[in-house]
Amino acid sequence: MSTVPSDTAALLTPDFIAKIEQLQLVSRKIFMGKMRGERRSRRRGESVEFADYRNYVVGDDLRHVDWNIYARLEKLFLKLFLEEEDLHVSILVDTSKSMDWGRPSKTLYARRVAAAISYIGLANLDRVSVYAYAGGLQYEMAGLRSRRSLPKLLSFLSQTECDGASDLSKACKQFAIRHPQAGIVILLSDFFEKGGYEQGLKFLLGRRYDLYCIQMLSPEEIDPPLVGDLQLKDVEDGDLADVTVSRALLNRYKANLQAYCGGLKEFCTRRGINYLFTGTDVPFEQIVLSYFRRRGLVA
Repeated sequence: MSTVPSDTAALLTPDFIAKIEQLQLVSRKIFMGKMRGERRSRRRGESVEFADYRNYVVGDDLRHVDWNIYARLEKLFLKLFLEEEDLHVSILVDTSKSMDWGRPSKTLYARRVAAAISYIGLANLDRVSVYAYAGGLQYEMAGLRSRRSLPKLLSFLSQTECDGASDLSKACKQFAIRHPQAGIVILLSDFFEKGGYEQGLKFLLGRRYDLYCIQMLSPEEIDPPLVGDLQLKDVEDGDLADVTVSRALLNRYKANLQAYCGGLKEFCTRRGINYLFTGTDVPFEQIVLSYFRRRGLVA
């Protein structure tokens, strides 16, 4: 079943945009606790925002001398500008087949969160890239900057389809090789990985990323409304299993699911990765406006 809307307005409504309009993304890990305004530094250059003057010293580039002041004062002054360090924001969205499940679906939930974080970054002129992955990185919309890129980004998120099995290890390795620079990296996934999630996350830990893992499951996965004799099918690889669903079996399932999610949380916490578990019945606005604020990602 596909629940991804073709209408991009379903990803970001005008009302929600108004709520996040004044927010900005913050990486205390990358910029050593600095808020956005503190990322600025005075440097010689051709930036559009003038900051100050200083006296010319031997060896300075004459191209940065203010010759108008020299004509008036017969003294050499260098122009200084505010240069802002770029914040790179990369969002990896799981588009494997298992994400196309639930009401609302996990894929719709993930894309809404991705759209919101992307908008905040674009509104503040951060460099935003979004990637869709399943059996590796498949599609990307990279290097976007400014609100003018939003329609293109929302179209990309709306049109990317879920298919195939997830290979987080391959996707993370590909991403880490392509993007050695520091930045915020956000993974949006159910983290159902037959090959495990550990190796993939270790690839990202080898870089200077401010890393967030957002695990999302549907209510039907957290508390399955199943009973009786059933044949279950793995949506990613087609494996079949005949089971008799009893209360005892459901209890074992819930215990195993809790242990799996708890293992992911512990893995992340021990390594300084920001982790969040959420059901898709929790309003995605709450994730952006509450959780990300508490963790210091947005301010």
